[in-house]
Amino acid sequence: MRILIVEDNVDLLESMKKILQNDFEIDTATDGEEGLFLGMQNIYDIILLDVMLPEINGFEILKRLRKEQIMTPILFVTAKDALEDRVTGLEMGGDDYLVKPFQAPELIARIRALLRRSGNLTINHTIRYKGIELFGKEQEIKIDGHPLRLTATQYELLEYLIQNSGKIVTREQIYDRIWGYESDTTIAIVEVYIHHLRKKLESYSYHKDIQNVRGIGYILQDPKE
Repeated sequence: MRILIVEDNVDLLESMKKILQNDFEIDTATDGEEGLFLGMQNIYDIILLDVMLPEINGFEILKRLRKEQIMTPILFVTAKDALEDRVTGLEMGGDDYLVKPFQAPELIARIRALLRRSGNLTINHTIRYKGIELFGKEQEIKIDGHPLRLTATQYELLEYLIQNSGKIVTREQIYDRIWGYESDTTIAIVEVYIHHLRKKLESYSYHKDIQNVRGIGYILQDPKE
């Protein structure tokens, strides 16, 4: 799972990264302009967003994301604890509000609660698509009750497709989500991994559910739909 943290306090940013890095892939931005650009890629499971940011404030970032129908869960993490600010953030489409200073367990609990609410994380850290079950904590997979072995990257790819089942995801989104902006591979790697993942799913007849969308990317859905 991938998180974007938009925070201009570098010390706090690094502290949050240390808290979350064992459970999530993390991208960061220290100003609103960069945060908005990254958020617009629509590749994150959740965005941790400060309100008082250089260039563009957190409320404006939220407004622009929602205008583009990017519904990534947003957790405001800010020192602005006035009731009016909290109400503003939530009414604009924010999902939760965490006031600084906070303790690590509360941050993790808020994130997990939002992921459960959005369907990206169930109570027992399992996500499902038809007969496919992904046990995120252990990165184990069962298909119709039978274990399946995947590489770590294949697992991430399948997880991302399941999280977005029924939606088109572009090759660029998959590349940025799985390999990241600093990768030295090319976007052609996406097709290679889609091919290998289909081969792994073929014996269970789920390979046909990963459908090509010509010139755009892929969609995971029942081929009968």
